[in-house]
Amino acid sequence: MKSSVEKTNTSAKFTVEFTAKDFEPARLKALARLARNIKVAGFRAGRAPANVVEQHVDPNKLASETLDILVRQTIPKIFAEAELTPISVPHVDVMKYVPGESAELTIEADIMPEVIFGDYENLDAEYVIQTITEDDIEDVLNRIAESFAESKVVKRAAENGDEVVIDFTGKKDGIEFPGGSAKDYKLKLGSKQFIPGFEEGIIGHEVGDAFDLKLTFPEDYGNKELAGAKTVFEVLLKQVNEVKNPAIDDELAKKTGAFEKLADLREDIRKNLEEQAQRQADDRYKDQLLTKLVEGSKTEAPKTLVQEQLEVMREDLLRNLKARKQDLEDWLKAQGKKKDEWEQDLREAAERRVISSIVVQRLGEEMKVDVTDADIEAQLDQMRQAYAKSPEALKEIDDPRTKANIRNRLRIEAIMNKLVSINKPKAKVVDVKDADKKAKKTDKKSDKKSESTDKKVQKTDKKAKKNK
Repeated sequence: MKSSVEKTNTSAKFTVEFTAKDFEPARLKALARLARNIKVAGFRAGRAPANVVEQHVDPNKLASETLDILVRQTIPKIFAEAELTPISVPHVDVMKYVPGESAELTIEADIMPEVIFGDYENLDAEYVIQTITEDDIEDVLNRIAESFAESKVVKRAAENGDEVVIDFTGKKDGIEFPGGSAKDYKLKLGSKQFIPGFEEGIIGHEVGDAFDLKLTFPEDYGNKELAGAKTVFEVLLKQVNEVKNPAIDDELAKKTGAFEKLADLREDIRKNLEEQAQRQADDRYKDQLLTKLVEGSKTEAPKTLVQEQLEVMREDLLRNLKARKQDLEDWLKAQGKKKDEWEQDLREAAERRVISSIVVQRLGEEMKVDVTDADIEAQLDQMRQAYAKSPEALKEIDDPRTKANIRNRLRIEAIMNKLVSINKPKAKVVDVKDADKKAKKTDKKSDKKSESTDKKVQKTDKKAKKNK
């Protein structure tokens, strides 16, 4: 057998030639395989000698089976010799085939691309963490107090902090819009559940009042059909409940069922908030490191993987829309996008995901990171204990694909943890509030720069018109 390869960073195409001596071992295996379904007088099924079986099989079928076996044996061999990893099912194209004498074919597949890394040991990522303050603890205590609040119906005008029961209908250009209407809706005034002006507009009204609220949706509202839109909400106030929170003291701590003293509850809240802040900071830092790592690396996304990821993302969205009883057309309309624009955005997102995955996997190889079978079995044992009463779940856990998925997940975690251990000691620690201020300043500078660019373009256009 002779082979040669032409490759790019994302694909490889082998040209393979077989001679007569390559066929004999494959021909004998083909005869053994075909013999299982052939009955030869005087022999048990599958026990007849090869030369006898050959007299009872269709020569064309034998030739096809021989080449199939030869190709299946060759594919892993040529990729291994070239030190390439196929990531798609290889496509085989037979150019020439003379059974038992010679064959020429091409074998083509997408491959795991190489990655050129930047300086991944010195990634410029800040470690952003929230400093827990007394105000943060007070916020939690107030929420706990609210959970034990008592309410009573009152006959007076609605005030901030009251709970009201209302019917409302939202209209845009005189027509009701989806999701803008409800009956017997309970709303805590001051909770900022609704767009600005809605809750404030109810304050001062009494039970039985029917009134209109003329409101404009925020420009950055999630539903682009309503973003910046002028609307009218027809409101009927049906009930006003005065809400009274219990005092924040030892009695409140006792109501939680876990503490006798308010001081102990406070300390527990602080501890939980600090642990939560630490987890969030770690997650943020990993996200930043991954972004910086990908930005500093050079590679390409194989078409096969992009298409597979695109299909997964599309199916996930369609499944979620179906669960919400919404179709794609309505969703696209709400997003203010055309289908081809969405498809393009989806493809770009799929490509980013694929590139991120490839960069991380290749980094794992460079840093020689792997997970042990013991690590995987420990995860599987936890899953078996959790789903011990579900035969279907246990069957799925024992599926080899589950083991492969766990290995992949644990390996990615190990890679990211090692990346963190390398970079975190050198990272600048920043409070989340300072980071938010910095981000806002950057956005303002970006907006000003954009405005400046627009003005320059306008001036250039004016000059061009004058020159005409």
